[in-house]
Amino acid sequence: MSDILQQVKDRDPQEREFHQAVEEFLNSVQPVLEINPEYRHAKILERLVEPERVIAFRVPWLDDQGQVQINRGIRVEMNSAIGPYKGGLRFHPSVNLSILKFLAFEQVFKNALTTLPMGGGKGGADFDPKGKSDNEVMRFCQSYMCELFRHIGPNTDIPAGDIGVGAREIGYLFGMYKRLANEFTGVLTGKSLNWGGSLIRPQATGFGVVYFAKEMLFTKEQSLKDKVCLVSGAGNVAQFTTQKLIEFGAKVVTMSDSSGYIYDENGIDDEKLAWIMRLKNVRRGRIKEYTQKYPEAVYTRVDSSSDHHPVWDHKADCVFPCATQNEINQKDAENLVKNRVIMVTEGANMPTTLEGINVLMDAGILFAPGKAANAGGVSVSGLEMTQNSMRLSWTRQEVDDRLNIIMQSIHKTCVETAAQFGMPGNYVMGANIAGFVKVAEAMMDQGVV
Repeated sequence: MSDILQQVKDRDPQEREFHQAVEEFLNSVQPVLEINPEYRHAKILERLVEPERVIAFRVPWLDDQGQVQINRGIRVEMNSAIGPYKGGLRFHPSVNLSILKFLAFEQVFKNALTTLPMGGGKGGADFDPKGKSDNEVMRFCQSYMCELFRHIGPNTDIPAGDIGVGAREIGYLFGMYKRLANEFTGVLTGKSLNWGGSLIRPQATGFGVVYFAKEMLFTKEQSLKDKVCLVSGAGNVAQFTTQKLIEFGAKVVTMSDSSGYIYDENGIDDEKLAWIMRLKNVRRGRIKEYTQKYPEAVYTRVDSSSDHHPVWDHKADCVFPCATQNEINQKDAENLVKNRVIMVTEGANMPTTLEGINVLMDAGILFAPGKAANAGGVSVSGLEMTQNSMRLSWTRQEVDDRLNIIMQSIHKTCVETAAQFGMPGNYVMGANIAGFVKVAEAMMDQGVV
């Protein structure tokens, strides 16, 4: 294991996020290799950590002043052993190859856990939609798709949205794909309802996180009712995690964005959440404006160079990091333990550092990794692909019921797999091993390709 990790680090020494994802994964799957030596002989791990394909390209576009702007586009097609590549597109200034490789690597095992036939991929660009007009976003998306369309398709690679890519961006991307490919297919998910989208797709990741958390608490004969919850982020995942928590009777007291966070001791109710949704989705404002509308809340600005995030300093029962990677470090985890948190359920991808995970798990806190807990989004994307293929649309209740069943199944798989390998309650090991075995078996069946 150490040799493989060192090989990854030596080959691409600057890709720290990817190294972190690989290390967390390798720490879990050692027991599987001991009972399946054929995986070693076939170099399954060495093949898994190397993408099948990486496409990088320039994206030139004109801003509203007529000036030419240049961004970099990337698509990482990580593994297609169990189906076509599936994973989101992220438009954000922080996007680089390391982040996209880590996201694609995680996506492989997340998709495997859903039981749907989807491989793993991820893509994006270092383009920032914030502050851009609709026309600028459209011109960028159209230029981006002019290259990407060559590499995707309904049976090859099906991108979706992620940070910075919502229904607006998916619409512009799909419109250009349709024009270039001269076909109307389910090549992108997260589409609007009136042209092929699925009901509750925007809500799916957040809803799925809460469904998974509900199952975790059930193992301790507890429920979410009256639990005080800390939620980070104010985007799609955080919004619908909060909505479902409120529906289940929990009390959400925090939300955040890149500049800071709000703490509302009285709890964020349906009315307050609706206001936040208008703020972030329509006006594209900052979370600090919440205190102008609700002065009883407190806004705290966060210094990005700080050694911890103060949102995790508050007393609570349950924690839902839904913002971005590595937002809970060792010090944050120690604060959560000190405040007697009973559960941490990841809504974002890899929001907890390796050191933070170790602190939480050593303290006996229920901890769910993102590859299991936030699989609801890609699950409903898979359901959207199915609906597109069948040329029909399921009702909201049908999709929600299927989502709930999938999250229950993922939870059961994680619990049973961890117990099978002598680590009961270890969701990290359960998720990694279960996802790995499914992909590894498919790769063995298909030979050296």
